[in-house]
Amino acid sequence: MKQNLLNLLPSEAETLLRAFAVEHGEKPFRGTQVARHLWQSPVESFSAMTDVPAAFRSLLDERFTIPRLTLAMRQSSSDGTEKFLFRLDDGEFIETVGIPEGSRLTLCISSQAGCALQCAFCATGAMGFTRNLQLFEIAGQVREMRLLAPPKQVTNIVFMGMGEPLMNWKAVDPTLTVLNSPAGLGIGARHITVSTVGVLPGIVALGERPEQFRLAISIHAPSDELRQTLMPINTKYPLASVIEAAKVFDRRVTFEYVMLGGINDGAQQAAELAALARECKAFVNLIPLHPGGAGNFTPSSAEQIHWFSRRLRAAGVEVAIRKSRGMDIAAACDQLRVERQRRRTPVGADGDGNVQVA
Repeated sequence: MKQNLLNLLPSEAETLLRAFAVEHGEKPFRGTQVARHLWQSPVESFSAMTDVPAAFRSLLDERFTIPRLTLAMRQSSSDGTEKFLFRLDDGEFIETVGIPEGSRLTLCISSQAGCALQCAFCATGAMGFTRNLQLFEIAGQVREMRLLAPPKQVTNIVFMGMGEPLMNWKAVDPTLTVLNSPAGLGIGARHITVSTVGVLPGIVALGERPEQFRLAISIHAPSDELRQTLMPINTKYPLASVIEAAKVFDRRVTFEYVMLGGINDGAQQAAELAALARECKAFVNLIPLHPGGAGNFTPSSAEQIHWFSRRLRAAGVEVAIRKSRGMDIAAACDQLRVERQRRRTPVGADGDGNVQVA
């Protein structure tokens, strides 16, 4: 079986390729040239590496692979947001969203096919969980942006697509290295945000990395009683434990808070959320509920969201209201995938489970 070079760290791939070059009578630098085409200046195939001798390219193709993600659908919004639906080798689909803002392009990437957490307001959770993504499938979403014609230069990464990244730490950990490394995609650590519902071992592991990666925690309800009804994971990782982990995380933490009309947008919730945010010096991001998510929730009105934000500011908390993007292209997490795979049976989270192909 051919070895997948995109499932290795850049340093590992370069070491392997330099040894392979020497083994086949080439100078070691040929291996470095090939390694550069994995992430820094990616190409679609070995044959496209025109700065490498043709005979060596043929040898590479016999031994290694640099797999693409298949673009199944691409939609553009009137506000510039773009949504990409990628099909994986086993027939699974994952989604990636590109959000332009001035000179920045933020890419919202997926870390799992589906999600096991079943948050009440999330379309991904309604689809169930099929499997964890591999390194090349997560970082490959960014790589594919560089292979578009014309290419898109991503400046910021948020792990806010499908799945819970800290429940796939085995792949997300090396992916962070590929995204950040100068020998990889070269995106600054402060421009990479990992979003979690509060998976404590993962928060600790992320905090132990030396790079300044950002952490966002999906709070969505400021009390255990309410959070329990919206996010079943709260049983395993209750709010007090999550806040404690955020306090010891030595970098700025953001609270993500989806605004649900009549559910979590009242005066009591504002006071409770402000207290939690002050406790760990968190920045609060208020998120309007995107139409098309799961459940029978009503989005909070714009007036209510602004009123809620003023209550937080008055309590000494920094707050922002996220702009709704891609409203005309179903850009809420997993909506395209739900449309494409609506007839499939959701699968429970049994570890990395068997993928059920339609």
